[in-house]
Amino acid sequence: MLEVYERLGTHCHREAGQVVVLTHEQRDKGRLKLTSESGEEVRVFLERGKPLLVGEYLKSACGQYIRVEGAVEEVAHASCDDWHTFARACYHLGNRHTKVEVGERWLRIKPDHVLEEMLALLGLVISHEQTVFVPESGAYSHGHHHH
Repeated sequence: MLEVYERLGTHCHREAGQVVVLTHEQRDKGRLKLTSESGEEVRVFLERGKPLLVGEYLKSACGQYIRVEGAVEEVAHASCDDWHTFARACYHLGNRHTKVEVGERWLRIKPDHVLEEMLALLGLVISHEQTVFVPESGAYSHGHHHH
């Protein structure tokens, strides 16, 4: 069993001995019990509140390097042709504190029939796809400081 207490970021120049494939929900947690792609048990004990990144490297207590990959999961994909409609959609999702992956006049959210209906009423075209979900980390993801 590998125990992980250390994050190395996404620019590690070492070869990973293990790979773990995680959903967005799993990457959001600081404590995890996982199985790597090769079948090795991996236990993760990291700072809470700082999601793991797709492509991030971890280092186990015994010195092994582990790469985090994103799992393919179902998402709702919403798109439109104009920026005003897109901006309104992003505003309404943000107002509901929804995790959103943002592209150029497209966005992805976890499937939710109420939110999908709202987006359709705003004029976006909704479809479902299987892909790695990588939402925006949020305004205070690097720590919130009062000045």
